[in-house]
Amino acid sequence: MSVRFELVDRVAVVTLDRPDVHNAVDGPTAEALAEAMDEVDGNDKISVGVLAGEGRSFCAGTDLKAYHATGRLPITERRGGYGMLERPPAKPMIAAVHGQALGGGFELALACDLIVAEAGARFALPEVKYGLLAVGGGILRLQRRIPRSHALEMILTGDPITAERGAELGLVNRLVPSRTAKEAAIALATTIAANAPLSVQVGKRVFDESQDWPHGEAFARQAELAGPVLSGADAAEGARAFVERRPPIWTGS
Repeated sequence: MSVRFELVDRVAVVTLDRPDVHNAVDGPTAEALAEAMDEVDGNDKISVGVLAGEGRSFCAGTDLKAYHATGRLPITERRGGYGMLERPPAKPMIAAVHGQALGGGFELALACDLIVAEAGARFALPEVKYGLLAVGGGILRLQRRIPRSHALEMILTGDPITAERGAELGLVNRLVPSRTAKEAAIALATTIAANAPLSVQVGKRVFDESQDWPHGEAFARQAELAGPVLSGADAAEGARAFVERRPPIWTGS
């Protein structure tokens, strides 16, 4: 299998497992990733997902040898490139990055909501060096993750930045020692998964969608999405658990 899937409490850990090609993505791998993302979205026992890579790199991008042999780009019908670039899961995803995250590999990390990266990891969109463009979300998403001028420099030069620089720019949420990215990402995911599932999902949805809301409509649209959360069973359970000084028991409603 080119993609491994495991459930750790309420955290789905999805691991690219093609270390011999630095986890480069071919057609079957993209389909396997799409299936994994479908499971993240569809399984009520999952609150958060972690995306990691086996071997020396997170992901080196498209498997060009496979593309040359088959003529097939790693694009899926329901989720786009790499099985998630156009339609990531509605639930939070955390990228656990080590080694290289290049081209489409960097776009996979950007399709996640948070990034945990090991010291020395490198991020790049080198497409311009080959007469291409980072159309898998690199150009669209990077400008929302780091200051515009720095995003544009990466897009126009194709040069890499280190995880340390990424942390300075706000791209990397947590910078961790070598060989600990996956473990640290699971720990962060576990912290998120301990919270009310509906609060987490709707909070992410408001955060994502509100970037395009007209200013005068923002609070009204937020109220529409937040209403079921604030009047739900978990809101009552959260208050009750606080008063009773015990951990809450969430039902996702």
